[in-house]
Amino acid sequence: MSQLALGLDLGTSGARVVGVTPKGEVIAEANRDYPLLTPRPGWTEQDPDDWRRAAMEVLRDVASQFRVREVAALGLSGQMHGMVPLDGVGEVVRPAILWNDQRTGEAVAELEREIPREELVVRTGNPAITGFHLPKLLWLRTEEPEAFARTRHSLLPKDYLGYILTGVMATEPSDASGSNAFNLSTKCWDADVLGAVGLDPDLFPEIVASHEVTGRLTAEVARATGLAEGIPVVAGAGDNAAAAIGLGLSSAEPRLGSVSLGSSGVIFIPLAAPPSTPEDRVHLFCHADGGYHLLGVTLAAAGSLRWYRDTFAPASDYAELTEAAATSPIGANGVTFRPYLAGERTPHMDPDLRGSFTGLSLATDGADVVRAVLEGVAFSLRDALGVMTPLAPLERALATGGGARSDLWLQLLSDVLELPLARTDSDQGAAYGAALLALQGVGLVERAAGAARTEIGARFEPRAGSGYREPIRRFKTRGV
Repeated sequence: MSQLALGLDLGTSGARVVGVTPKGEVIAEANRDYPLLTPRPGWTEQDPDDWRRAAMEVLRDVASQFRVREVAALGLSGQMHGMVPLDGVGEVVRPAILWNDQRTGEAVAELEREIPREELVVRTGNPAITGFHLPKLLWLRTEEPEAFARTRHSLLPKDYLGYILTGVMATEPSDASGSNAFNLSTKCWDADVLGAVGLDPDLFPEIVASHEVTGRLTAEVARATGLAEGIPVVAGAGDNAAAAIGLGLSSAEPRLGSVSLGSSGVIFIPLAAPPSTPEDRVHLFCHADGGYHLLGVTLAAAGSLRWYRDTFAPASDYAELTEAAATSPIGANGVTFRPYLAGERTPHMDPDLRGSFTGLSLATDGADVVRAVLEGVAFSLRDALGVMTPLAPLERALATGGGARSDLWLQLLSDVLELPLARTDSDQGAAYGAALLALQGVGLVERAAGAARTEIGARFEPRAGSGYREPIRRFKTRGV
């Protein structure tokens, strides 16, 4: 009997696949990188053919690690918001435009002229945002009319991968709700929003539940990967929702969330039902378990530390930088960093914000500057949490991402957020959650999040009188 599911995650930097048992154990994994294209300042794209090649390679790699007849299903996850336009025979029309692309300012303005911001938030849970899928389609229609005229289907990244694997076009609510075109109440494409901007709902694929089987592995893919033809492929979830499933975060337990210190910083709070009054400064999406979640995002978290290292200290590793930061006092001797290196999402929703250092003096040393980077990211996440908790109180959170390896960063984050944090020693990311959804989809587990094996490591409690009041005030008063 087949007793294994694969989870395939299509990230921004690469593809990852894991093999997971019904007990939540990871028994195989493989990774493959692919390039990021930046043809102009503010533009980010990828070639979907690079995704296809990487997916075939990681599936082939992982298939060699066990007997392929053991695979019961394959689940998908991936970077959200991107646009993959396809023609009438399913061929890619142009490179995919990604979640962090900022070219669509005029398209956002066009959407808000047709649908007032308040109405769009009530319908879709979000204001019009430059990185979202729908503004990209509007941009394509205006700026590349020949490409738009050829476009018959518009898919999200992971759903394009599902199409490659099965020949079936489908999506699910967690990813679709990050498009600006999905109605949160009906959980369908919003025909009124699309009609207002003159787009046909048939451009978009069918919407199914996150754990639903959408198709089966084709003979061509089976030959390319060594997997068995006909393996069920499950819709899966957008990367944040899939990662939350992998941490065991459920809309049935809304007071336990997560804080990720990856390239971006993300606060995830699950919800059983959407707030009665949505907030236009925070994201509201569907969760992969049928509920909902709030998402607060700062676009450059660990990415800010990476930028600092690459720019000013290329010979240093992250451990050396954080060890140095620990020698600087709380408040970084008056230095303040604002991490708006790529604009900002929550709560500012402004792609044109830019980062800065203030308070530098001749007495400032490298330790102060690194400490200011760590604190600035924490202060930015505090701003995000401040607009989230009135909608959904959060009592504790699991900490994930590369930045969570630092005890210093997690303790100062706990102090700044005034929130207990626990590091997870078993963070397998979105691919793991996708595999759990696949296990649920074929009946090998009852509930995907309930099958997650979340191993808790070090815990961090907020310290009373930690000394951050003045640095936080300084961040706010000299900020935007």
